[in-house]
Formats: sequence, C-alpha cells, structure tokens
Amino acid sequence: MPRRGRLGLFHFAILLPDRPSLGRLVTHLNEIGAYAGMSDHLVSEAIYLRDPDGNGLELYRDRPESEWPKGPDGRLAMSTQPLDLEKLLSENE
Repeated sequence: MPRRGRLGLFHFAILLPDRPSLGRLVTHLNEIGAYAGMSDHLVSEAIYLRDPDGNGLELYRDRPESEWPKGPDGRLAMSTQPLDLEKLLSENE
C-alpha cells in the first residue's frame, strides 16, 4: 500500500451543486453502509470520506454568500460544527 500523504494533499474537494445533492449523497452512503465524517462550517456543509487508496475526499455544498455569518468586527465567521443530519435528510424527502 502506498505511503499516506505522498502527494502532499490533505484532501481533494468536490463542490456539489446544491443542498439536495448533499442530502442524496448522505442517503446513498447510509444505504451502502459507508462511514463518513460530517461538518457544518457555517459557509458550507461537508461530507468527508476516504477512497480505497486512503486519499481524503471532501464533498460539500456552499451556502449562498448572503447567508455567510459575520463576526462583530464584520469579518467572515467560520467554524467546524456538527452537521444537522436530521434536518438535511428531512429536507430531502
């Protein structure tokens, strides 16, 4: 098996077109029993996987820029919070 990190990448990211696409992905992963990490970054929602070679994959959707939160100083506020999976999936039914 190749040494991890040989390419020098943390992960490879793929932008999905919208939130329903992210919800369908989560449903599919659940159906096949695949493990995925999930995060809400306030400006985006992301699913994290490893491919069979151990490379990190991020599949995500960006929130519209008008929804991006700003801090008290007016600067962009980002975070890593748990993804509200229940809400994501309920919007996809």
